[in-house]
Amino acid sequence: LSVNNAIRPRNDSRGKDVWTLNASTGDCEDYVITKRSRLIKMGLPAGALRIAYAKTRAGEGHAVLIVKTSQGDYVLDNRTNAIKLKAQAGLRFISISGANPKSWTGA
Repeated sequence: LSVNNAIRPRNDSRGKDVWTLNASTGDCEDYVITKRSRLIKMGLPAGALRIAYAKTRAGEGHAVLIVKTSQGDYVLDNRTNAIKLKAQAGLRFISISGANPKSWTGA
């Protein structure tokens, strides 16, 4: 929640996708990597956190953070402060990182 309030939404410049940690303004990827970093600092294991690329209901590309728990996979999305189960997030998942965020697979 604090990350959603700390970053002011702004799309990257046309044709230039920059991922910025702890940005003051940024797009969905900036929210994702900032949330991931803060959760790791708070003690969550990095292996429980996944970066996902999805399509919104409107067909727009969107990145979210997924937290894997024994109760299910939860989605942290900058478009809402509600934490939802992956199946209830209203997204069509295209690809998801592994425990290593540099390794991705299809959803």
